[in-house]
Amino acid sequence: MSSELIEALNEIEKERGIPKAALVDAIKSALNTAYKKNYSSNQNVSVELNEITGEIKVYAQKMVAEKVEDDRIEIQLSEARELYPDCHAEELVYVEETPSNFGRIAAQTAKQVVIQKLREAERSLIYEEFLEREGEIVTGTIQRVEAKTVFISLGRTEGIMLPSDQVVTERYEPGQRIKAYIYEVKNTPKGPNIFISRSHPNFLRRLFELEVPEIYDGVVEIKSIAREAGFRTKISVYSMDDKIDSVGACVGPRGIRVQNIVAELGGEKIDIIKYDKEPEKFIANALSPAKVLAVFADDGEKAARVVVPDYQLSLAIGKEGQNARLAAKLTGWKVDIKSETQCIEENDLEEDVLEEDVPQEDVLEENDREENDLEENVLEENDLDGEDA
Repeated sequence: MSSELIEALNEIEKERGIPKAALVDAIKSALNTAYKKNYSSNQNVSVELNEITGEIKVYAQKMVAEKVEDDRIEIQLSEARELYPDCHAEELVYVEETPSNFGRIAAQTAKQVVIQKLREAERSLIYEEFLEREGEIVTGTIQRVEAKTVFISLGRTEGIMLPSDQVVTERYEPGQRIKAYIYEVKNTPKGPNIFISRSHPNFLRRLFELEVPEIYDGVVEIKSIAREAGFRTKISVYSMDDKIDSVGACVGPRGIRVQNIVAELGGEKIDIIKYDKEPEKFIANALSPAKVLAVFADDGEKAARVVVPDYQLSLAIGKEGQNARLAAKLTGWKVDIKSETQCIEENDLEEDVLEEDVPQEDVLEENDREENDLEENVLEENDLDGEDA
């Protein structure tokens, strides 16, 4: 067993990178505990492991005495001088007291320690690997669902998706492959906990980075995201290059880029908004697809009054206030929306103030893009028919 143990420790150090010295120290400590447990000893003992031969010996600390009263803690002076010729009475010396059957206990203990150290090393490697991947998207397979918490296999470990990280419109079944965003990695005594999410706003940010090269390269920047997972998202983008249309880059040719993201999110609607440094224009854009007549911004209060045509009021507010709520979250401004008639009746502004509309960027929701593409196709076909005729 002795030589086999040393060979095993050398192999583990080479393959797993666990220092042999650390394993030896751990085995020594475990053997000390095992000796006291199995032999009910209150003696001050030390278990030594020879790192070359693997031989294990137990040494007990005893007091040198001319007359021995308790041989468990004392040793006769004459016997002590056979081991330590220069010793004197009342000195402490170590005497070997290795039990005859301690080899079996030592082998079992060493095996348990090595297995435990291997597990700890594996957990440490997994923790370090996923700590570096924090903030990235991973793909895994759902293993099980317990108490509304979804456990996803990520290879050597599991990802945890809490109820708050799930999308209420999605169903999660064992065996299903899904993508999710790693937002936190915690190290625990039982191993690393990798928390992942499909409702996190940064999940959408990473999806756009994967689909839109201009965002990945930093030419187009995502300024802000407002998301109600499973229902609707507004995302504001800004182009560092005047020659590149930030909204067009995100939508992609015939909407293919944003369509891929919408498909991954199970049909969640996405409004891509052009960011503007002027709050009035940005707020007007954020309320798309509603048309805005005027925006009155108060920089001090970070609040804005928005005027829309009467027939656009419900569209601007949105179902259960969703459009207005997302616009406020996207811009960081408090938004109060009123119809044109309401403002005139309350004498908030004169009619001629509303004669010129607030400049508003052409922001298209995915469904609008599809309709426009369809119309273009129809026109192209009609032109071809006319040429043939």
